[in-house]
Amino acid sequence: MIDRFNLVKPKFVPPMDNEFRPAVLANRAFKHEMGEEGVPLVFGLERDDGKLSRFETRVFPENHPYTEENLYYAERIFKFLLWQRGGYKVYIGGPPSIGKYLQNCYSPDGKRKFDYHFMSEQVYERTVSVELCELSQVPLAHDTGVSLGRHLEGYRIGFDLGASDRKVSAVVDGQVVYSEEVIWEPSKHPDPEYHYREIISALKTAASKLPRVDAIGGSSAGIYIDNRPMVASLFRGIPPERFLEIRNLFIRIRDELNVPLIVINDGDVSALAGSMSLEDNGILGIAMGSSQAAGYIDMQGRIMGWLNELCFAPIDYNPTAPIDEWSGDIGCGSQYFSQQCVFRLAPQAGIQIPDDITDAEKLKFVQQKLDAGDKGAINIWKSIGIYLGYALAHYADFYDMKHVLILGRVTSGLGGTLILDESRKVLKAEFPELASCLDVQLPDERNRRVGQSIAAASLPIVAKETETAT
Repeated sequence: MIDRFNLVKPKFVPPMDNEFRPAVLANRAFKHEMGEEGVPLVFGLERDDGKLSRFETRVFPENHPYTEENLYYAERIFKFLLWQRGGYKVYIGGPPSIGKYLQNCYSPDGKRKFDYHFMSEQVYERTVSVELCELSQVPLAHDTGVSLGRHLEGYRIGFDLGASDRKVSAVVDGQVVYSEEVIWEPSKHPDPEYHYREIISALKTAASKLPRVDAIGGSSAGIYIDNRPMVASLFRGIPPERFLEIRNLFIRIRDELNVPLIVINDGDVSALAGSMSLEDNGILGIAMGSSQAAGYIDMQGRIMGWLNELCFAPIDYNPTAPIDEWSGDIGCGSQYFSQQCVFRLAPQAGIQIPDDITDAEKLKFVQQKLDAGDKGAINIWKSIGIYLGYALAHYADFYDMKHVLILGRVTSGLGGTLILDESRKVLKAEFPELASCLDVQLPDERNRRVGQSIAAASLPIVAKETETAT
């Protein structure tokens, strides 16, 4: 897009990032310039079990003086949708020039080859295809979601597998009766049997606190399809030739323990925990930790089965935005809503972080500066808050939501308050129509630590025993 679109300067400039150019402002400028001249552009993203998500927008018609600007706009929208909702077969109905451009970008050797190979080889285990078609040929949406969780009856186990610790709880009728946290470093272990032993040990410890186990539910960072980890940072140390053992890890555990077991993305479980706590739906949960994680409960209380990998979703259209070291793309969420953002901004804030300590210790080092009132540290967290305010307005174009919960290590202590305050200021001043209907909050400590385990434990349905016919 030309400068008038993607270089719109925000009213609130992050103290540590004068060049931040919010995606939401660029998209609004694009649409404003287009006015009534726009023609439809429709995306249909098909994923597992024939589910299909649609997204409709408008672009400049072919042969318009600004037709070329369609390409950047459409590619950023497509990128967002791919990582938000997922899909291995994408239908594009609209101007042919857009479809051809996206076909070229998302190809084995295209500009977005990382996304192409990642979805094809790791997430869906089938080749991603981008198909051009007429508007009328884009299939109708088939994206109903499922009502997982909220089952509290009986004796259950809930677990959460994090990058630095694993948690497990024994839950009786919705009340935690035992809980433990164990430090571990799963990414450093290449043997699948290590992961099996650690997880089964945690589950058996919790089981020993119960008279019986009716069901087990769990959460973990990554992409899970039918209880199978397709991509998970916890298991990045596993060699490719043994990853099939990880794919079947939770099925193996389920069969061995002989109880219903469900494991899903930790972001979705966080959103479910928030929904259960607030007794409301339409919730987007955003976790700011080693990277950015997200989960979503729709207005009907359902988990949609979307990827919600917002760490790869673009929110900054500045052409010199920071690069995501994994995908090679710029302006994506992981560089704005995680400890990576803190480390990126620290030198500009005059804070030199020691090199010979772990990432968790690095974050704690900067947080201690924050607690001591260091101005540079304060500006880091204010910048994150401003980023978030504009990102939430962008997310609102893709999610139907009433509540946003922010959590994770980056939001601990004073940092969470600064992020919350700055994001609310942005929403109130720049997007008042959204500020009036969107509640942004930090979960309280109980919901942060206990709510997750209860929500995870509530995932499986326990079949009620039927009376034996006489």
